[in-house]
Amino acid sequence: MASVWDFESLVARYYEPLYQFAFSLTRSEADACDLTQQTFYVWATKGHQLREQDKVKTWLFTTLNRQFLESRRRQTRFPHQELEASDGELPVIEPGEISRLDTAHVLGALAQVEETFQAPVALFYLQDCSYKEIAEILTLPLGTVKSRISRGIGQLQKMLAKDLPARNNRTSP
Repeated sequence: MASVWDFESLVARYYEPLYQFAFSLTRSEADACDLTQQTFYVWATKGHQLREQDKVKTWLFTTLNRQFLESRRRQTRFPHQELEASDGELPVIEPGEISRLDTAHVLGALAQVEETFQAPVALFYLQDCSYKEIAEILTLPLGTVKSRISRGIGQLQKMLAKDLPARNNRTSP
């Protein structure tokens, strides 16, 4: 195939204009680099589907723009929140109290946690997945995964803390 289709020459030819376009959209060097690299990754995986050589430039710029729009939609849907900002939302429960809870009760409480937080918490605690694995599985940013696990645990702890006195009264002799 022609040199236009050669990956290295394609990168050499279009990296700078794509980066400039990405920078004009993001106004951030790091985000522009990421967006440009993502565009070339998409080319590496799907570029072979393009049939007309003269459409390569258009395809690359369109792909970059779509990647940018998708990232903005994701940021709107899943805003980033620092884990430390959620500390005040977490109730304090003694470790001894938690160990007395049975698994069925915890799973029942997990089912009552907001749906947004259920999957990350379940993957983390029930499947022993790492934050990175959960981010890949749910196609979410790492910070969002951490935040959702933190908030989900907070909701779970509140539910379990409310139920603990009632459960202690039932199990007392």
